[in-house]
Amino acid sequence: MSLVLEPPLPPLSKSKTGAPLKRCFTSIRTALPPPNHRFRASRFPLHPTSSSRPTVTVVLKTEKEKNAVTEQKEPPLRIVAVVGQGSVSPLKCTPWEEVMMHTAKRLKWVDEGYEMVVFTDNFHQSNDQTAMDLQKELACADILLVVAVTNQDSVKWIGTNSGNIPNVICFESDPGLVNKLGGSYVHSEMKGSIFDKVVGISQLKKTDETKEVVQTVSEAWDRCNSDDIRFCLLVIINAYIQPVPILKNLRSKGFSTLNCMVKNCGPQILDCLMDPNCRKALQCLNKCSPVDQVCNYRCIASFESPKLEAFSLCVLQKNNCLDLDAKIPEKPYVQPMLKFRGKDLCHETAEDLFVGWLGSLDWSWRVVAGQNPAYDQFPCQYQLFYRGKAKGSFWYEPVFQVKTLEGELVWRRRKYRVKRANVPGTFYFSVLDNGVVSNEYWTIVDVSEDFSWGLFHYHGAARVAGQSYTGAVLVSPDGTYPKQIQSNRLSSALEKCGIKEWELYSVDNCQCQDPPLGIPEGSSLHSMLDAKDQSWSSTGNSLFRVWDGCMEANISMALAVREALSWLKEKRVGAVIVEVCNNPAEDESELGVVGNDCFLILANGNGTAHDFAQIIL
Repeated sequence: MSLVLEPPLPPLSKSKTGAPLKRCFTSIRTALPPPNHRFRASRFPLHPTSSSRPTVTVVLKTEKEKNAVTEQKEPPLRIVAVVGQGSVSPLKCTPWEEVMMHTAKRLKWVDEGYEMVVFTDNFHQSNDQTAMDLQKELACADILLVVAVTNQDSVKWIGTNSGNIPNVICFESDPGLVNKLGGSYVHSEMKGSIFDKVVGISQLKKTDETKEVVQTVSEAWDRCNSDDIRFCLLVIINAYIQPVPILKNLRSKGFSTLNCMVKNCGPQILDCLMDPNCRKALQCLNKCSPVDQVCNYRCIASFESPKLEAFSLCVLQKNNCLDLDAKIPEKPYVQPMLKFRGKDLCHETAEDLFVGWLGSLDWSWRVVAGQNPAYDQFPCQYQLFYRGKAKGSFWYEPVFQVKTLEGELVWRRRKYRVKRANVPGTFYFSVLDNGVVSNEYWTIVDVSEDFSWGLFHYHGAARVAGQSYTGAVLVSPDGTYPKQIQSNRLSSALEKCGIKEWELYSVDNCQCQDPPLGIPEGSSLHSMLDAKDQSWSSTGNSLFRVWDGCMEANISMALAVREALSWLKEKRVGAVIVEVCNNPAEDESELGVVGNDCFLILANGNGTAHDFAQIIL
């Protein structure tokens, strides 16, 4: 049977307001790819390692090498993004161009073979070379992502040059642009919400898979965060181009899954179905895409109950009826902080940094903002870190609020076992969360010397649930943002995690009455230091600035840079924060170490001071 491709829809008239037009899409299933579609070689799923790429075995047909076999790597998967010139995203008003450039980097964490290039839509106004470069990229693109493009010249140019691309998705753009998924044209409709919504899906006969992809992509984009922008692309890659290992999901495998559940977990299944909360949880999960962690965890946190935990523990954790095996992501690699208050970080000090303010306050830290949309966005997050009764034991208990899907505000609490990793400042966490074990690798990225803020990063996986994730939390003693004076240091810490500040969710810390805090009796807190002890700052809070080779300070005379550094050495300062503020292109400075003290040596090749720096004691 052959089907004729439906031609693209004619452009609709532009909005009278000139504002970006919202779009939603549904698909028309076709049996053939578009003309001249570049077929990709068959792809095979591998073990989910972030750096591996599928390979295809090719048998050479020449007489001379009839039996020869070679291994050829797949060509890179290519994505082209075109964004409106000067367009602004809802992510703290960050330009869409910057958001897409960052998305391109984050795709590399999933697979090094994902290549994404970003263009603005001013190519028709610039030199011919820009348009030629874009045409060249479009000729071999697997996905075209169009965001906030409303200029009519750009719309026409894109329509003319994107006909051979099998997957085209457009958001916040002119309705004259046509969407495609897997070579199937997608209808667009006007919609008054911030982002696209799925409408009219039932009007056409389509497969469940297509409807699910459209639904998942639309809802993820609507959540307005960097994780879900990347997730939209991964869903399309997984559905229409090649398997994405991290999207192996909570989907029944047919008879084998059913047989495993009935054989091993009959009583738990019956108990769950008879319990209102557990039944609501299953119904809620069934409405989510199985690869959508945000939707899934909201269901779990909203309707968690002992019956749901018993069901998940039996079906997933004990018997792995879905046969899943998610791995902890290896990327991004995040280096822990190396020193604290001028001394090398050791395991005991690192644990004390986690313990934080507990003892002076009823909690260790409060979360100011987080990066992961599934796990870091809950209101009123308190962290409790403490040493247990058993020798060497260490625990973490987060306490947080959940606004359930029924509108109720409830408190939730988890309990993690924490073990030291090899490098001080890194730890292994494990927790049983509603019947499923999650294993995580945490890194202390930075903590200010006065404990006014800290940044913790984590990689994690719920193995039998098929879910891998990363995230980071910015913490402070009272849940408020660090002072502006710390902004450069915070930006540097986020950069180590591959995170932009505009990616962070601000946690709602407004209505946090009566949190269920407290730690077990007999627990201990700090070992080597604690937050309220400021005796390390033996020289007080003097502020010294080095400008153009001279030091200005609250002392009566200016010292040359060399004399200043000598003075620091003689004073045996325990902690020095150095912030280089010279022109990076001229920076020839290097970090010098004298005894236990670290500070910046300001010298060029001739040994003369030329850099500007700011030294805070």
